[in-house]
Amino acid sequence: MSTCPDPTDSTDFDPLALDNQFCFALYSASLAMTKVYKPFLDTLGLTYPQYLVMLVLWQQDDVLVKSIGEKLFLDSGTLTPLLKRLETSGLVARTRDEADERQVRITLTKEGRALKKKAQSIPRQVLCASGQPHEALQHLRIQLATIRDDLIKTIP
Repeated sequence: MSTCPDPTDSTDFDPLALDNQFCFALYSASLAMTKVYKPFLDTLGLTYPQYLVMLVLWQQDDVLVKSIGEKLFLDSGTLTPLLKRLETSGLVARTRDEADERQVRITLTKEGRALKKKAQSIPRQVLCASGQPHEALQHLRIQLATIRDDLIKTIP
């Protein structure tokens, strides 16, 4: 097991200063990212969480709610109202799984599949807005996923 270094060993480091908080840098970057996505997603009629669900479905259609929740780290209490709004918008259909009626299966509608084409330019536009090279963002994405996975391991 690795030891965790104490950043307070440095005399000029204030561990409670807002600017020294990794969590705040991540949180504020997430807020900025969501704000950058908003005008692009508004043209699609989607919120950011709805966009994430659509990304999952564009990658693999006809999946259980449980599977979507696992991919997005969301519980069914958060996902259910979101999926109901997507259904009301005509982008997805919710049906009971034939093998297990307790499970709900989500499938894209024709409109939901067509929306993928309209969303194609969004990742490039966000990349340009970041001012970072693609390779740098891919490296950061891998680092953040590793940090997320390590943090999840510590949650009881």
